[in-house]
Amino acid sequence: MQMPSFPVAAVQMNSQPDLDRNMEEAYRWIARAARAGATLTGLPEHFAFLGDEDERVRQADRISEVVEDLLPKWAREFDAYLLGGGYPTRAEGGRVYNRAILVDPEGRTVARYDKLHLFDVELSERESYRESDRVVAGSDPPPVHEAEGLARIGLSICYDVRFPELYRGLAAQGAGLLCVPSAFTRPTGRAHWETLLRARAIENSAYVIAPAQTGRHGTTRETYGHAMIVDPWGGILADAGTKPGVILGQIDMAKLRDIRTRLPALRHRVLT
Repeated sequence: MQMPSFPVAAVQMNSQPDLDRNMEEAYRWIARAARAGATLTGLPEHFAFLGDEDERVRQADRISEVVEDLLPKWAREFDAYLLGGGYPTRAEGGRVYNRAILVDPEGRTVARYDKLHLFDVELSERESYRESDRVVAGSDPPPVHEAEGLARIGLSICYDVRFPELYRGLAAQGAGLLCVPSAFTRPTGRAHWETLLRARAIENSAYVIAPAQTGRHGTTRETYGHAMIVDPWGGILADAGTKPGVILGQIDMAKLRDIRTRLPALRHRVLT
């Protein structure tokens, strides 16, 4: 039986190339969210390490070991779902997967997703990214988890948000809460972040929770911030601005069902 309404939290971090420091910060925000009653708290992409890309790959084994040890412990401690929004796990050829996991209140990893769409872009002569140089794309579509008493939760990571067919697939599996943990760049964030999140919410009649990175990381990378929680009508329930912190929003399952009944676009699809 689903709860009619429940609070969720999105964490905004300024992660650095320092695993221990980042995990301590993540714990503080998760604890604050738990004190506010959050039943699910999401951490952003690269929450455990953000800075030099080669160093992140070199430390991947330790990063994944620490993340997969601590998140289940914290989930049990706070009796809440935790979303680890993206961290490196070892892959073939000296590269890594960019993996998100969902951990339930009993500390079980109930869903995992390796990022499908890799961020290979040239934003300007001075700013370009080649995620595929170090990351192997996942081979499986993102999962939907039935969180007992809450909602069906669909996973994705950052650049995925530009590919609406991924979210339509999640919605077709019944997802009512779409997770978009991210580390959006400042240029793309200013131009597209809010628009993309609201579009994914509106076109799928779903809530969107988007934890984010903010500020400067290491010596070169800078992210946009503005972690958000968006409702199925496209309304922004919470926006974290540009400082690290945690935001909360109420997921109202009655509202979700009402919107999907009054505006049944998902049932009106002709092309699939």
